[in-house]
Amino acid sequence: QVQLQESGPGLEQPGGSLTLSCAASGTTLRYYAIAWYRQAPGKEREGVSCLSGSDGSTHYADSVKGRFTISRDDAKNTLYLQMNSLKPEDTAVYFCSSDSIYYYCSGYNLHRPGYWGQGTQVTVSS
Repeated sequence: QVQLQESGPGLEQPGGSLTLSCAASGTTLRYYAIAWYRQAPGKEREGVSCLSGSDGSTHYADSVKGRFTISRDDAKNTLYLQMNSLKPEDTAVYFCSSDSIYYYCSGYNLHRPGYWGQGTQVTVSS
């Protein structure tokens, strides 16, 4: 059974930094494309960043490019999202997801997001 478990500090001030983690079990992250999504109150879930399992290439939404960094620790089978220069509009529930079939990304999204974590709240506020 595949399980993805997000974790990370929930509150940060504008301009600050924090790192989210997504620990995986029942699957090997490096075999598939993996990604971070987020959903702000009253909005649709949107892609944030994707990391390809095929070549390790990374992709970012324009709204986070240059501020967020996606990475993976294969020894720990864990996905990370380093978030810098945080803005209030980054406030959302953040989800990690693994593709169920493809090892490459569809831009900064997954082709077939088959597995999801339960989400972790990130609030950026002074």
